[in-house]
Amino acid sequence: MSIDYDTDGDVARITINRPEAMNAIDSAHNSALEDAWRRLNGDARIRAGVLTGAGARAFCAGADLKELIPSHHRAVRAGSRTPWSMGGITLEPHFGKPMIAAVNGHALAGGMELALACDIRLCAPHATFGLAETKWALIPGAGGTQRLPRAVPLGWAMEMILTGEPIEAQTALRIGLVNRVLPTDELLDGAMRLAAAIASRGPLAVMAARRAILEGLTLGLAGGLCNERDRFVEIMKTDDALEGATAFAEKRAPEFHGR
Repeated sequence: MSIDYDTDGDVARITINRPEAMNAIDSAHNSALEDAWRRLNGDARIRAGVLTGAGARAFCAGADLKELIPSHHRAVRAGSRTPWSMGGITLEPHFGKPMIAAVNGHALAGGMELALACDIRLCAPHATFGLAETKWALIPGAGGTQRLPRAVPLGWAMEMILTGEPIEAQTALRIGLVNRVLPTDELLDGAMRLAAAIASRGPLAVMAARRAILEGLTLGLAGGLCNERDRFVEIMKTDDALEGATAFAEKRAPEFHGR
């Protein structure tokens, strides 16, 4: 049982490795996942990440109902205002490096919220997605009520959250929750290739574009366009932007250094 952290060039892979419990997150794994995520974002050599689960049954079944949920429940009833987060990832609205979720099975409750906190989602054909909290007289508390309506049509978000019923992979693809459904044995390689493609682009440009997209969701069109213009000007001043134009003119592959 662990949170595994591996690197392949400038891509990091985080694996929730608790398959005997459907990769559910208890307190120890929650802390370890946050450490792994902070490690990824603190390493200047890493430009993109992939999040997945061990085994073929589950990506993550959410918070451990026998340990993490009861402990937080007791703390809240005692007056604590401790933030509720899955591995630190779900608290971050705009920052961090691009993340791809390789959903290799059930993504339920907090597990789905982890997937929603990633920028891009790929899944296996047998994957399911669900926010089941209302079945247990709770509501999604790690971003589910905010990120799902931004990822799929409002009616689908309402149905999934209010009923707590999961959807299958093909439905997730149809409503735009996932980008692609890949054969199970190709899923992780597909996610790593996509992350590598992102990592090969200008790193400052990728981060600025990602932030402009996410901030623009709350700024409205006029505010978002102003924000985009500011970031565009900032990026135009970088050495990487000059290198990109030079490499294009010289018909060679660019060499970006993040400056």
